[in-house]
Amino acid sequence: MIQRTVSYWKLHKIPMLMVLFSILFYMAFGYDLDRADFIKLLSLYSVLFFLCYKLIQFEKWNFKFLAISGTLFRLTLLFAEPNLSQDFYRFIWDGQLINNGINPYLHIPKDMIIGGGQIMNNAGELISGMGGLSASNYSNYPPLNQFIFALSTLLSGKSIVGSVLMMRTIIILSDLGILYFGRKLLQKLNKSTHLIFWYFLNPMVILELTGNLHFEGVMLFFFIWSIYLLFNKKWLLGAIVYALSISIKLVPLLFLPLFLKYFGIKKSILFYGVVGITSVLLVLPFYSPEFADNYIQTVGLWFSNFEFNAGLYNVIKKVAVNFDAKPWELIKDYGKITPIIVIALVALFTFVRDNKKISSLMTSMLWVLTFYYFLSATVHPWYIIFLVVLCLFTEFRFPIIWSFSIILSYWAYSNEGFKENYWLLSIEYIAVYGFMIYEILRLYNKKLLFHKN
Repeated sequence: MIQRTVSYWKLHKIPMLMVLFSILFYMAFGYDLDRADFIKLLSLYSVLFFLCYKLIQFEKWNFKFLAISGTLFRLTLLFAEPNLSQDFYRFIWDGQLINNGINPYLHIPKDMIIGGGQIMNNAGELISGMGGLSASNYSNYPPLNQFIFALSTLLSGKSIVGSVLMMRTIIILSDLGILYFGRKLLQKLNKSTHLIFWYFLNPMVILELTGNLHFEGVMLFFFIWSIYLLFNKKWLLGAIVYALSISIKLVPLLFLPLFLKYFGIKKSILFYGVVGITSVLLVLPFYSPEFADNYIQTVGLWFSNFEFNAGLYNVIKKVAVNFDAKPWELIKDYGKITPIIVIALVALFTFVRDNKKISSLMTSMLWVLTFYYFLSATVHPWYIIFLVVLCLFTEFRFPIIWSFSIILSYWAYSNEGFKENYWLLSIEYIAVYGFMIYEILRLYNKKLLFHKN
């Protein structure tokens, strides 16, 4: 046994040291970082990304080693308070409202404090923690996400630390599910299974999901599980699971039209019907006459009021300002136009591309979501994680580059006014656009060469 351990150490000494250093850097990131310290944030993240790359390079065929490493990185952050996002306070607020028999879609937190005093013992702390923006709007988190909030707060005995721990555990388990089904799907598609570690070891994934409690990982677990079921011709169960994904985050709604060619018209109608019925059943516990208006109003704010780390929108804004356009009017007009363009793009990929195979279907999904984020006025770093997952099942890898360069957007948190640095954002998007164009040209030349031969 000792001899085997010594032998293993000799063979894997450098990767094991990399894992050790990664754990130390994750500890520094999770327990000793102020998000306003941009230089430290960027330095830690850059080193972690480099170590991720080298670990995959050295041990890409050693599934067990990389799986254990990624799990250890997540467990390192188990007791850390989220330090790059304050959204978790709103998660706990919504969960405690549900446990008190109150519908989170019908009440604005700030108004509840003013009108009704202390709804819960830690109401003041939660309101202060979530910030004025969140406290001034209705909840925009879909029903299944709300059930998770409620379960987490119920099991934690209304403790903020306990709620964080419960939600983090669910997110880690979801990541393990993505590792499992993602690897199996890559095998089915005859792709290298080590590609899944560009998700499982990616610092953006670990820090934003496990660290900062964003639920994209739970959504992606249901999404990848659903795609795996569809590949295995289990479309009925796949439709139910797909609806669960939508009920965590709404993003998979974008892809529903793309299934038209994959299933054909008759089966598509059945698939959409099952997704719709499952989604309605999840909404029913929260339904009231005001539900739809409040929810649409809140979701609409992301199109017409907020801006962060935008690509195309920043270029348009820069040009428009030179013509005396008012920024607060521009964002509202832009927010009205963007959904129309996105719908047109979805229609284009639905009817022009051949989506009859899972691989081509996921490539269409990748481009639809990519263009959506290119057009969006708000692109938070954790949004890109969906692109990272999708690209692993295609010929493209530019989202991995984006998952590194998007850290530059956190410059905004280093100053009191949350003012963005457009030079840094330019570097971020030039890196993404540049690598994306390179990949498109490489793939085009590859196909051209194949046809010539």
